[in-house]
Amino acid sequence: MDASSAKLQVAGFYDKPSGSIQYVVADPQTRRCAIIDPVLDFDEKSGRTATKNADTLLDFIRGNGLEVEWILDTHPHADHFSAAHYLSTKTGAPTAIGEKVVDVQKLWKAIYNWPGFPADGSQWNRLFADGETFSVGGIPAKVLFSPGHTLASITYVIGDAAFIHDTLFMPDSGTARADFPGGSAAQLWRSIQNILALPDETRLFVGHDYQTEGREPLWESTVAEQKLGNTHVAACRTEADF
Repeated sequence: MDASSAKLQVAGFYDKPSGSIQYVVADPQTRRCAIIDPVLDFDEKSGRTATKNADTLLDFIRGNGLEVEWILDTHPHADHFSAAHYLSTKTGAPTAIGEKVVDVQKLWKAIYNWPGFPADGSQWNRLFADGETFSVGGIPAKVLFSPGHTLASITYVIGDAAFIHDTLFMPDSGTARADFPGGSAAQLWRSIQNILALPDETRLFVGHDYQTEGREPLWESTVAEQKLGNTHVAACRTEADF
């Protein structure tokens, strides 16, 4: 089997305070990997940050003999800081996010009256455009623009897996909120339809899980499972309904 036909290996790491899932995704043939949506720990009482989550990812990567190619954010997060920069300093891997992050930065720069903030996306090494392609090892990857939750949200489709951030949650939890500045329920609906247009067997990995009815955290489903059982999608047949 050549590298391009390898199935992406996915390891999820749950951050309980934010309900976020971080991912290490790897090509088993080349042992190259990407980190997706890493969380920088934050203590609200002291205002201090820490790198416990990120160091757990690094320990996993070292323990499995992986080499980091990418550190990927799906969007600017409202509920946690990104550990992308820290991980880049530790691994030398480039950081990336969708190019529309610039629009989010300009929006929040005005809201917070922060004239000196560089709203140009320069905090990341690469800004992906909609439809842009790259690879994780020998596994092809593509960027899908998926706005609605934020202006800048993107989905990473890597092999047979899609990392869908805050669009769909697990089927019993419905869909993400769209009431932040720059959010749009109409855009979120269209983004969800684009994700559900992927092949039914596509594995979908969510950005958050809030443990509906106290169950254990979950983060993997398929397009077919979401079509059949997502509580919001099943109840809404049109954008107007949503």
